[in-house]
Amino acid sequence: MIILIILMLVFVFFLTIGLIDGNRFAVVEEEIMLPKLQKECKFVLISDVHNKVYGNKNAPFIKAVRKIKPDFIVLAGDLVTSKAGEDMTPGIELVKELGQDFKIYYGLGNHESKIKEQYDVFGNQFELLEKKLKNENIVMLVNKSAEIPEYNIKITGLELSLEYFAHFKLRKMEEGYLENAVGKADKKKCNILIAHNPDYFPEYAKWGADFVLSGHVHGGIMRLPFLGGVIAPSYKLFPKYDGGVYRGDGSVMLLGRGMGSHTLPFRFFNPAQLYAVTLKPR
Repeated sequence: MIILIILMLVFVFFLTIGLIDGNRFAVVEEEIMLPKLQKECKFVLISDVHNKVYGNKNAPFIKAVRKIKPDFIVLAGDLVTSKAGEDMTPGIELVKELGQDFKIYYGLGNHESKIKEQYDVFGNQFELLEKKLKNENIVMLVNKSAEIPEYNIKITGLELSLEYFAHFKLRKMEEGYLENAVGKADKKKCNILIAHNPDYFPEYAKWGADFVLSGHVHGGIMRLPFLGGVIAPSYKLFPKYDGGVYRGDGSVMLLGRGMGSHTLPFRFFNPAQLYAVTLKPR
């Protein structure tokens, strides 16, 4: 009987934590020095919204972004969730509202790619998403680049093929895959690459990315002291990349822990994170 009570208390404790952390977010400030950057700038990184709504129509979310006063916003994929017939209104309204004040560079995640490629399942959901977000301030980068001349930035949105999001294993990236997808990096520019899956950070660095912006892992769903994120969407335990800043091969990666969740609306000791990033010339 005592054991049963203890188990019930543990269950209630974790359920409470999961619900609380699944419905709050923190603003995290990062300062990154980059080569070839023309001058200092600030941007907001948003990833893995999955149609999450905070408060009344995301008012706290929008207020937090406006308070940061970014020069631009980067959306690193999974604004919506790949569910047939899903109402994408929350994600669309969020981006349209922010797009009134800020330039938004939107790279796709695996959920957008899934609804784009699997027309037999999702119909014209991706076309609707594109149509609703058609705005001069919202730049969807699907294996394309845009330049921000004021800062000497070239920002590229990589759409990884869905085979690179396989469960239980990490598929080896084919030689030349990135150049075939997005072309060569511009060595004269500060190259920012929006790449939803962080597992290929070494390949992104080799391609020539000065700064990689990723998401996908949701901070590992649950975070434990000293161990970090517990499980990745690929069902790998204790993923190497689970959130925060990573450096290697002359490149930097910022991996967002995401603003939402999907399937189960829980996050354990792992509140959502909105990144306010200051870039400085090195």
